[in-house]
Amino acid sequence: MAKALIGYMNSDLRTPVHLVAENSRLRARVVELQELVLRLKDENDALVSAQEASSLDLETLELSNEMQPA
Repeated sequence: MAKALIGYMNSDLRTPVHLVAENSRLRARVVELQELVLRLKDENDALVSAQEASSLDLETLELSNEMQPA
């Protein structure tokens, strides 16, 4: 019964304090890295969109130059 109660508690008394602190630090780092990944994906999508838009503008410019009489 005592093991069940200790396991149910939020912090297990058998776990060393330094491991609890390290676990907490690592969880915070994981959240930080997940946010970074999302930000980089957004930046990448914006760059891809900008590149596609500039290539479309270039193609349109080339087509308009081809259609003009010499």
